[in-house]
Amino acid sequence: MNEYENLKKGEQGAWISICAYLVLSTVKLIVAHFGESQALRADGLNNVTDVVASLAVLIGLRISRKPPDKDHHYGHFRAETIGSLVAAFIMMTVGFEVLFQTGKQLLDGYENEPSMLTAWTALVAAFVMLGVYIYNLRLSKRINSQSLYAAAQDNRSDALVSIGAFIGIVGAQFGAFWLDPVAGLIVGIIICKTAYDIFRDASHALTDGVNEQLLDDIKNSIAEDPDVKIVDDVKARFHGNQILVDATIHVNPNLSVQESHDITDRIEEHLKEEHNITHTHIHIEPYR
Repeated sequence: MNEYENLKKGEQGAWISICAYLVLSTVKLIVAHFGESQALRADGLNNVTDVVASLAVLIGLRISRKPPDKDHHYGHFRAETIGSLVAAFIMMTVGFEVLFQTGKQLLDGYENEPSMLTAWTALVAAFVMLGVYIYNLRLSKRINSQSLYAAAQDNRSDALVSIGAFIGIVGAQFGAFWLDPVAGLIVGIIICKTAYDIFRDASHALTDGVNEQLLDDIKNSIAEDPDVKIVDDVKARFHGNQILVDATIHVNPNLSVQESHDITDRIEEHLKEEHNITHTHIHIEPYR
């Protein structure tokens, strides 16, 4: 399965998230309104942002599938990462809104007892999102999709948010009315934390940040070739779900052009097998 087929496969995960969030957000907001639960309302608003965030991921995945053109010689793979960045901004905005509303209610004093229907709604939603999380996590690892992995982490946060809402609502049934808005406050914090994590990873990739351990692993893999005397320099950057590698190696200066070319071919094939790297540029220097 090539990178374009992988991106098309990733769209399935985005669509599953969108459908789940549309249903859950609608049900939660309706039940929260009649059941008077601030925690479930915050949870429902969280899912509304998730619909928009998942759409951003879906659009990013779709744009990433466009082949290279005269303006994008490396393709459009970074559109996937930009989609993750847009999703993070949307989630952070709603996270602050939830924090403001629930914080205001705590300061004003909140004494409403939510209906138990809101608690069961939150619990069922948690199990639904756990299922979506497991599916998207497995799919993101299989197709090596950064944005779908971020979406899966959001799915997991949503499941935890719903569990927190359930606990807060149940606590309110025993007279601890403040637990319901407190649960909503915690929901807001989780939304903001998830948004920050997605923003951090996406911005790190867009600024060509690469984990040092990955660079060390690539350098060691190149050094395994018997004809490589020295691995002088290794650079890498993410281009969506692709890794672009530039490396400088030193080889026997008496080798022919064809022999040197064969070495680079072997290294490129080895990196593809070991690290799923499909774009490698090797510069050869004479070993002295």
